[in-house]
Amino acid sequence: MAGSAAALLRQCPLLLPQKRDGTAYEGFVTAQGRDFHIRILLPVDHQLKDARIECSWQLKKILHGYRHILKQRLHSCPDLVSFMVELKTILEIALKNTEELHIQRPPEYYSCLVRDLEILGWNKVAYVDTSLTTIKLKAEDSCGRQHLITLKLNAKYPTEPPDCLVDFPVQFAISWMPQNSLIDIHNQFLAALESLKEFWDAMDEIDGKTWVLEPENPTRSATTRRIAIGNNISVTIEVDPRHPNMLPECYFLGADHVVNPLRTKLNNNMHLWDPKISLLQNLKDVLEIDFPSRAVLEESDFTKDCGICYAYRLDGTTPDQVCDDPRCGQPFHQACLYEWLQGLPSSRQSFNVIFGECPYCNKPLTLKSSMKKL
Repeated sequence: MAGSAAALLRQCPLLLPQKRDGTAYEGFVTAQGRDFHIRILLPVDHQLKDARIECSWQLKKILHGYRHILKQRLHSCPDLVSFMVELKTILEIALKNTEELHIQRPPEYYSCLVRDLEILGWNKVAYVDTSLTTIKLKAEDSCGRQHLITLKLNAKYPTEPPDCLVDFPVQFAISWMPQNSLIDIHNQFLAALESLKEFWDAMDEIDGKTWVLEPENPTRSATTRRIAIGNNISVTIEVDPRHPNMLPECYFLGADHVVNPLRTKLNNNMHLWDPKISLLQNLKDVLEIDFPSRAVLEESDFTKDCGICYAYRLDGTTPDQVCDDPRCGQPFHQACLYEWLQGLPSSRQSFNVIFGECPYCNKPLTLKSSMKKL
């Protein structure tokens, strides 16, 4: 925790924690010599995908066209430090493009851009804004998946390359020379798509053949999947996009008496992992299970509402805490359970662990502030 706090201080020295548990930060983010007020609120489990960002109206206006990208980064970044690096990069691009909008472009800019678009082919163009400064190109990978790349052009194009925004799980950087054109970017985009083919094949198989509980609508940049195993039992996997068929990080969610045998199987069968077969098949072999099939079962067959708020989805999250008593097994949202236990006089807390009682069966219950349990 101390290391991440120091790293955050280095990246954003004006952004300071407001709570000791690290769930609230407020201050300023700096870009191009300007400071912008920002406030970041994290849930008790510190999961970025559930964070809330509040900012000044100036910053909100500047980042208006980048909201979907910021949302993707919240889902894909492993920690707050990484997200702040991404935020500053996006803010730099947004400020640059905002300034560029007010720069009068020479006639050569428009003639060169139109010529490049004609050479590329209008069938590869998905969108062009009225000022001819933002262009979206489309491409299809070898498996028929559709992808978009957004280009933000400055007034010095083609002497300077456009900024490129993609929905990738890895960084995408283009190689550019003044004599290059849009067709060179499109070709590099296609090559990058093919380099990620195995990753998207693996994730598509999981999405198509299992019940993915989170994320509800995964983007192409999402590297995690929470997969249902049974009633209130699931596993969250973190896949390396560069090596998608290698053993991923696995975090089991559910009552200990159910998930402990799965952890044991994973540890005992790691040597059986075969990179030559699919990620999903490897998971089945190593865990010695069959995941519930979308073709046979409905989501309601293995999902249960939170025992506190009586809803399944709460701010995009699903119940991920379960009473360990086999006779109870009631699931709860972590945020709901945390709030419930905090309000009980009999509960006690030690560091990031709260000890209390199940709201249903009154059996001892432990809640960790992080969902990641090996």
